[in-house]
Amino acid sequence: MAKSSADDAELRRACATAVAASGARGEDVAFSIRVAKGRGIFEKLGRLAKPRVLALTVKQSSRGDANKAFLRVLKYSSGAVLEPAKLYKLKHLTKVEVISNDPSGCTFVLGFDNLRSQSVAPPQWTMRNIDDRNRLLFCILNMCKEILSYLPKVVGIDIVELALWAKENTLTIDNQVIMSTQDGQETSVATQTERKVTVTVENDLVSQEKEEEEDMEALLGTYVMGIGEADAFSERLKQELVALEAANVYQLLESEPLIEEVLQGLDAASATVDDMDEWLRIFNLKLRHMREDIASIESRNNGLEMQSVNNKALMEELDKLLERLRIPQEFAASLTGGSFEESRMLKNVEACEWLTGAIRSLEVPNLDPSYVNMRAVREKKAELEKLKTTFVRRASEFLRNYFSSLVDFMISDKSYFSQSLDKSCLGPLRKAYCHSLNLLLRREAREFANELRASTKAPKNPAVWLEGSNGSGHNGSSADTSTVSDAYSKMLTIFIPLLVDESSFFAHFMCFEVPALVPSGSPNVNKSKSGGNDADDDLGLMDPDGNDLKPDSTSAELGTLNEALQELLDGIQEDFYAVVDWAYKIDPLRCISMHGITERYLSGQKADAAGFVRKLLDDLESRISVQFSRFIDEACHQIERNERNVRQTGILAYIPRFAVLASRMEQYIQGQSRDLIDKAYTKLVSTMFSTLEKIAQSDPKTADIVLIENYAAFQNSLYDLANVVPTLAKFYHQASESYELACTRHISSLIYLQFERLFQFNRKVEELTYTIAAEEIPFQLGLSKTDLRRVLKSSLSGIDKSIGAMYRRLQKTLTSDELFPSLWDKCKKEFLDKYESFVQMVSRIYANEPIMSVAEMKEILASF
Repeated sequence: MAKSSADDAELRRACATAVAASGARGEDVAFSIRVAKGRGIFEKLGRLAKPRVLALTVKQSSRGDANKAFLRVLKYSSGAVLEPAKLYKLKHLTKVEVISNDPSGCTFVLGFDNLRSQSVAPPQWTMRNIDDRNRLLFCILNMCKEILSYLPKVVGIDIVELALWAKENTLTIDNQVIMSTQDGQETSVATQTERKVTVTVENDLVSQEKEEEEDMEALLGTYVMGIGEADAFSERLKQELVALEAANVYQLLESEPLIEEVLQGLDAASATVDDMDEWLRIFNLKLRHMREDIASIESRNNGLEMQSVNNKALMEELDKLLERLRIPQEFAASLTGGSFEESRMLKNVEACEWLTGAIRSLEVPNLDPSYVNMRAVREKKAELEKLKTTFVRRASEFLRNYFSSLVDFMISDKSYFSQSLDKSCLGPLRKAYCHSLNLLLRREAREFANELRASTKAPKNPAVWLEGSNGSGHNGSSADTSTVSDAYSKMLTIFIPLLVDESSFFAHFMCFEVPALVPSGSPNVNKSKSGGNDADDDLGLMDPDGNDLKPDSTSAELGTLNEALQELLDGIQEDFYAVVDWAYKIDPLRCISMHGITERYLSGQKADAAGFVRKLLDDLESRISVQFSRFIDEACHQIERNERNVRQTGILAYIPRFAVLASRMEQYIQGQSRDLIDKAYTKLVSTMFSTLEKIAQSDPKTADIVLIENYAAFQNSLYDLANVVPTLAKFYHQASESYELACTRHISSLIYLQFERLFQFNRKVEELTYTIAAEEIPFQLGLSKTDLRRVLKSSLSGIDKSIGAMYRRLQKTLTSDELFPSLWDKCKKEFLDKYESFVQMVSRIYANEPIMSVAEMKEILASF
């Protein structure tokens, strides 16, 4: 027999490697073989199918369960390496069919019961020869028998022939086939499973043949015949067969009457059964109709019963709702037309309590939400609201008239009222009055402040004054925020007089031992007796004749009054603070206007009429100052942030922005005290100058240029304001001095850079004039006439080019073209002064030595 691929150990090892690479653990390759081709889509399209390898694997169970057997299909990848393509479980194998259309007999189909889809064809393979086919089928059948304990159905192949082939082609394999490896070890390439492949399957396939042979031997054993008596044996069998048939015919003839009788009985029984079946059908139809009628009756009864229960529950709910909606006649009469006499006051209170409960009972928490939109509920709720409005209107009118008459009586006859009043009740009465009126005043102030903020149109984005680059960012100068300070002024205009009047009325109404409360600037107050004006006295105390009361007689009562006023008006300041904070967020510069408005009220007469009001205004002024100081601190911080930025050149962003800021601040002063603004100017400009010096020192090469340009920009932008604002004038002069110093340093550096040897020679000569005589200087080392001529030649031979280079250098270093003409004029003047001093030194020390005159130098400079 030709060598098969099933004996290829290398193929088996490659299959084992591919199975292990696919992630399957514990699977051993028991058998592997190459196939000629398989049926697939490529064969239908007329293309050749790729080569495949079939491998039978066994997975050993580690938990004592039964082992599992698989049929794996492997294909060759682009690198000629085997990789898994498909996997079939042998436990689903139900049929092995050899295709009869293939003359070679090498094609077979494996049927699996888990391939449910009709579109998926069972796997079909064509082996290279009959031996390879028998090898694979024997191995599959053996694994099914040994591992799964069953054999699939075999179609298209003779089992006897398969068993005979197995006997003839039993693998003669020793216990191990030894192959040498690189390590010198020995590896087994055949297993005990291969050696048992024919034994087990052969026994199962030929078991049926053995049984037939045994039956034949038993039959032959009943006859004593020789081997040559076959004809006699055949004749004897024919005679016995004829006798057996005759016996059967005789028996049939004898049993015919019995058969007829049985048939007649069966016909009668069949007719009876048919009649009974007809009766049962009729009864079943009647019973079905009865069941349907009963079910219909029960359904109607259940519906009627449910409707009856629902109607009863609905009637109960409607009775409860009607009870809620009913208005008692006596309560309606009390609410709409009853009097407010003391005898009927108890009935009025009961009617009010009932009305409150009735209105609450018709609201969602106390009433089912499904009833809220009912027409009757809505109408009754509107009726109750009408009753409430009517009663509130009548009660308010009665209380207004009653309190007006009571207050008029108390004011007109206060002495009688004070005498009849229990002094011990004054304390609780004052406290209750303060508490009640405090809530009212605070609510009014809060609502008014909220309305002011809501009705005031202000810019949405706050102003950013001193941050960002020079060409971008919002400078806040175009937005009109005058409505913010107007809102604050309106708040003070409405409430400050109200608080003063409330304080005066409270002192008079609550019977304090103070005859009158008047402003400290009132003409009726006799200030001569008090020893002068006292700025801390907020309450002027007078007797009925208009004279001041002595402090020692009313100090206790005055202290009690101040405490009561504090309790009466405490908390209202929070609404004023809220308006101030709101205005600060919109435009911090409006603190200047608000500060001036607060000053005017502090200096007014009404502000002196109550101690709490003056304290409130003082606190408002302090809060405004704190907010404005916070704005100034943030502005200074924004200025200082420029110091940490990347090296800057040109005019810094905060220089022109400060001019805009100062102009806006001056617009808001409006003739008020300048202390707040001057302090802000001082802090801002000091921070600006110090930051400018730090930025300039960060780069010594451009330090003077940065100082020159920024100090010049500061002077140009604040020229008009410095003429009218003394504080800004002081900083204007400081900037001018710093500007001149920076110009002098920069011009000197330019001149010495271009004419260093010329003026260094002059300096050495000037220094020696203090120690030796003038006529001895030309004989000093490095200061001879020859040295002078050499210096003059190197410095003045190309004077036009040197001055042109100095001109271009100055023009290049400046970023502002506006400063160049004035700086160049300063540079020419400084150079002429130095050159004139040099010419005078030469004529004095080196007599008759030729040198360019000052006039000629001036003409050369004039050409630039």
